[in-house]
Amino acid sequence: MIDSKLYTLLKVHETGSFTRAAEQLSLTQPAVSHHIKQLEGELGVKLFYRSEAGLRPTAEGEIVLKYARRLQALREQLSRELKDEQRRITRLTVGVTHTAESNFIAEALAEYCAAHEGVSIKIITDTINNLYDKLRNYELDLAMIDGAAPKDEFRSVLLDTDFLVLAVSNNNPLALRSSVTLRDIKKERMILRLPTSATRNLFVSHLESRNMSIDEFHVVLEVDNIATIKDLIRRDFGISILPKSVCLDELKKKKITVLPIENLSMIRETNMVYRPDFEHVEILKDIAAAYNETGKLYKTS
Repeated sequence: MIDSKLYTLLKVHETGSFTRAAEQLSLTQPAVSHHIKQLEGELGVKLFYRSEAGLRPTAEGEIVLKYARRLQALREQLSRELKDEQRRITRLTVGVTHTAESNFIAEALAEYCAAHEGVSIKIITDTINNLYDKLRNYELDLAMIDGAAPKDEFRSVLLDTDFLVLAVSNNNPLALRSSVTLRDIKKERMILRLPTSATRNLFVSHLESRNMSIDEFHVVLEVDNIATIKDLIRRDFGISILPKSVCLDELKKKKITVLPIENLSMIRETNMVYRPDFEHVEILKDIAAAYNETGKLYKTS
């Protein structure tokens, strides 16, 4: 169904070599070269150039590869849906941001699977921009993301509203306070998410609205992994700005303390995002219900 030359293109890009691609495709090296030349002739562009590290795609080649991956993902999705229809089994691939991964989303999806026999879910964790790309390329069915999705491209279901808090060790003197100020925070060592994270960007945007900069704070570590940040906080290596929802388990076990920041209301959304052509809209309500039930257990514990 998908042109065999596109499979060859993808394999050449994966291996960086006509020879290795030929071995893995069980073709001759001249056959692989011929496939690429045919594609270049049909499209009127050069797809690869040679570098010291091997074959590298040209700018035009990157565009062709993007659509080849999309076609491959569509072909695989077609096969899955046909098999699922025959077996009456539903499979979903769900993308989750690093922040969302740290709260109860995985447990909510597990609860959904437990309540719906025959359903299986594959969870992929990535940055928000990569998740959007995977949705566009049909590599994901749904994505659980922080913040609002682009409305002109995707549809979404609001799962929750959350807010950012200051997370500190129980041994930190600030843990005895009912709230803190930005001046208090400036005196502390900070462990923050990477500049690409939605959590950090929300904090930075609120600082900028008050004519302040993140450079005014003593940031000693930048870490992508939420679990690592919480462990470092617990061991009193620094403080951090985190969504309250990712700290619920630690709060329940009294491992860390969270505090509101005076005059800084940093509200964020958690949304379930999907393409307009997603056909199983009825599933979204069931997943949202499982999320809400799981959230009640966490929030009332």
